[in-house]
Amino acid sequence: MKLKKSQIALIFVAALILGFAGAYAGVEFAQSSDSGTEQGANQITSNNDSADKDKEAPDSSADLSKINQAYSLIKQNYLEEVEDTQLIEGAIEGMLSTLEDPHTSYMDVETVNQFTDQIESSFEGIGAEVSMVNGLVTIVAPIKDSPAEKVGLRPNDQVLTVDGESLEGLNLNEAVAKIRGEKGSEVVLEIQRAGVSDPFQVTIIRDEIPVETVYSSTEMVDGKLTGVIEVTNFSENTAKEFEEQLTALEKEGIEGLVIDVRGNPGGLLDVAEDILSLFVPKEIPYIQIENGDGEREAYHSQLTEKRDYPISILINEGSASASEILAVALKELNYDVVGETSYGKGTVQQAVPLGDGSSIKLTTFKWLSPNGEWINEKGVEPTIEVKQPEYYYTHPVQIEDKALKFDQTDETIANLQVMLSGLGYDTERTDGYFSEETEEAVFSFQSDNDLKTTGEVDQDTAGLIEAQVIEKIRDRDDDNQMEEALKALY
Repeated sequence: MKLKKSQIALIFVAALILGFAGAYAGVEFAQSSDSGTEQGANQITSNNDSADKDKEAPDSSADLSKINQAYSLIKQNYLEEVEDTQLIEGAIEGMLSTLEDPHTSYMDVETVNQFTDQIESSFEGIGAEVSMVNGLVTIVAPIKDSPAEKVGLRPNDQVLTVDGESLEGLNLNEAVAKIRGEKGSEVVLEIQRAGVSDPFQVTIIRDEIPVETVYSSTEMVDGKLTGVIEVTNFSENTAKEFEEQLTALEKEGIEGLVIDVRGNPGGLLDVAEDILSLFVPKEIPYIQIENGDGEREAYHSQLTEKRDYPISILINEGSASASEILAVALKELNYDVVGETSYGKGTVQQAVPLGDGSSIKLTTFKWLSPNGEWINEKGVEPTIEVKQPEYYYTHPVQIEDKALKFDQTDETIANLQVMLSGLGYDTERTDGYFSEETEEAVFSFQSDNDLKTTGEVDQDTAGLIEAQVIEKIRDRDDDNQMEEALKALY
């Protein structure tokens, strides 16, 4: 399944890094320097030799007459001058939009160039992958240690406005263009979160996002040295880094391994293959690829036998595409998958160059598990379902003019009560009623943090509560899922 750099790209996550208008997670951009429009078309055709004639592009002037007429009509009669590029790219985007596929899109020259720069180094932005879901720009996952993660953005958060401007009607590239920006600049996003009735705003300072994807450590579990490898996305050097760190852990004498792909939105096909080849023996496929005619091809590693220690893998709703490929393959090897059901993306896209530096990213295949399961829109279900503590699922608090205080009832107060309890200030209830116990918890928090002790929650108090909760989550305090994954090994 591996493709050379001079060939087309395979894409596993239809996502964009917020901070540049470029497709990222799950993309291996492999445009050759001399590729042209005909070459790009031929590359697609060569991979679909059995395609029927009705799948071929129209070749008569009659078939394209309406497009030609529309183009001429606009150029000759429209009130204002219109650039040729604007019309041509609009026509391409219009055709793709009729497919109603959020993972198929047009990448203009800027998008492609910025992606190419990013995949091997770093980029500037807020650091989150997004997709278009039901017409709404939706967070797939924030990147580890990014500004997006630090302000508490989560998978499935929907971005409604950027600096007060609605994203309604924009395509994904246009939306990302509004969110991206230089390091140090500020952007305000309006977010709608599932389970929260009202949208809320987050202010994010853009930063440089390094492409560091593999982190490893060890834990002692029941007297056994246990390795933990976290993979944040599947970038160009991820497989090499993964194997190096796995080898180092094995030299230390680990007796078990946890692989953490929570919040990992996917990545390069070659990387997924290389990592899978370390764990999936050659007698079973690590992945199957199915084309539009239902024809399947299975791909195998050269590994002779499984690792001689137990393995578990951590997933959540932000684990997508290549992460799901890894998770479902290990699941079907009877390893434990711990956490929450993953994102659910089971399609493959090809990025085909159009000759001028732009590309079309088109869905062309399904990927299936070793046993032939298609997880698209379903996700990978864990063998051990574990949720995080309730405060992990809270949301930013919006305090307008008046502080929250005793004897009030509000959904925002319920959210604050969960936050305070998670920080160790027991409110004894989380139903949204500002009770005496809640007031006492606020007093204690304010006193411990050198705030004015009013017992009321104003903007300063709410902001500090929120910041401490986010920091606690980022530090993985009370990480029930990791605890269970370690426990499940033995």
